[in-house]
Amino acid sequence: MLRLTEIKLPLDHSDGDLRAAVLARLGIAAQDLLRIAIFRRAVDARKRSAIQLIYTLDVVLRDEGVAWANVKKHNKNNKLQQTPDSGYQFVAHAPAGIAQRPVVIGTGPCGLFAGLLLAQMGFNPIILERGKAVRERTQDTWGLWRKSTLNPESNVQFGEGGAGTFSDGKLYSQIKDPRYIGRKVLTEFVKAGAPEEILYVAKPHIGTFRLVGMVEAMRATIQALGGEFRFQSRVSDMLIENDRVRGVVLADGGFIVTDHVVLAVGHSARDTFQMLHQRGVYIEAKPFSIGFRIEHPQSLIDRVRWGRYAGHKLLGAADYKLVHHCNNGRSVYSFCMCPGGTVVAATSEEGRVVTNGMSQYSRNERNANAGIVVGITPDVDYPDHVLAGIDFQRRWESAAFVAGGSNYYAPAQRVGDFLAGRASTALGEVVPSYKPGVQMTDLSSCVPDFVIEAVREALPAFDRQIKGFAMADAVLTGVETRTSSPIRIKRNGLFESINTRGLYPAGEGAGYAGGILSAAVDGIEVAEAVALSMVEAT
Repeated sequence: MLRLTEIKLPLDHSDGDLRAAVLARLGIAAQDLLRIAIFRRAVDARKRSAIQLIYTLDVVLRDEGVAWANVKKHNKNNKLQQTPDSGYQFVAHAPAGIAQRPVVIGTGPCGLFAGLLLAQMGFNPIILERGKAVRERTQDTWGLWRKSTLNPESNVQFGEGGAGTFSDGKLYSQIKDPRYIGRKVLTEFVKAGAPEEILYVAKPHIGTFRLVGMVEAMRATIQALGGEFRFQSRVSDMLIENDRVRGVVLADGGFIVTDHVVLAVGHSARDTFQMLHQRGVYIEAKPFSIGFRIEHPQSLIDRVRWGRYAGHKLLGAADYKLVHHCNNGRSVYSFCMCPGGTVVAATSEEGRVVTNGMSQYSRNERNANAGIVVGITPDVDYPDHVLAGIDFQRRWESAAFVAGGSNYYAPAQRVGDFLAGRASTALGEVVPSYKPGVQMTDLSSCVPDFVIEAVREALPAFDRQIKGFAMADAVLTGVETRTSSPIRIKRNGLFESINTRGLYPAGEGAGYAGGILSAAVDGIEVAEAVALSMVEAT
């Protein structure tokens, strides 16, 4: 099989056009082309009047030699290669009668895939989740959104599926992946019920409703392979002897003996970070970002990005990615853009307000939303101690709670008022989607002054890229603080903690991922390291 890259066709091309482009590229007769498979399809919208689709294709030919000779003759070798093997190969299998079982803490994308891989390799993992199973968790999450009732152990951050369950379900990443582990992730998602298009579209996404069923299907697969799930099982302590993990203590007093622990707790497990720090596990502060969610009419983003093609079924709702470097030395950028989605309440602690974005697979809600956030660093903004980033987050989440009315409503402000430095008292064209609701106010009390200054400078700059971005009636909702983990649990080349053997910090919470796909890939790589270590120890 051969792989062709950069096959460019108009948006409304036919299957015949695609086939003709392959024949022309390879210089072969129609009868010599046996099969075409799409490996990747991306959109080139740099010219709105002539949007193109760019394909990477795998083709089966009657005689590959003829094609190679033709492309060499016309110097097209750089766009043709032998199709690489992207199939996943397990690195180990559990020996018969292995005494101990590995423990995975957390069932977000990282923990779920670590558990899946360990189960597929025969290690019968025990998977601990402080929150509830995904259906019960969904009911608790809706309890906050509809009734302002927070369950601190079952919410957007905690529970089966992790924070990614209540998100846009984006499945793309910029991580280096020479082993095609991301392909393994996507393949397993398709097995669990995701649409097959995620295997080839350039920016695949799933959406919350589909993710719920997929998470349940993956749990059933893991259980069928010998894995065990224990919900509402928060790890309160860890037994460490001679710099080696020996077991985990549960909040209910239970204890599990194990020498191998995958720590995949997500970026909001603040009590777990504190416990690990007290136990002497090496942790360092890391940068993250803080800011707001911004909402526009999705139709505005579609028109600017797609022009006359807005609404085309192959394009769907348009997204964007923006960055601005400010005069005060800060960088402002768009984060977790959710086309046709909603802004959601994402706190996990009482008396605090946190925002995030979510979309369904259809992406057909009225508004587009994205985080507009400002980068902050430990040395400058929270230098006091390694967990000071958590204190920083809590301070501004509490301020947002008060500004919103102390009832889990979020503080919000029209962009026109924000730029003019005055409080908002009423809404305009854009109706904010945040539930349970918003309180119109002045957001300057909800974030540091340098964030206000930077965002005020960035919005007009973004408007020059997307006309209407700084429209007066667009809405800012605060605050976005959980962009990434405020700490990193440093690990060595074997994926273990640098000072605690048998502890495998993984995923976004440990500072090694950012999003569903990268977290899942990290979970697989960590599971491989655990498996190799356990085999070596037998």
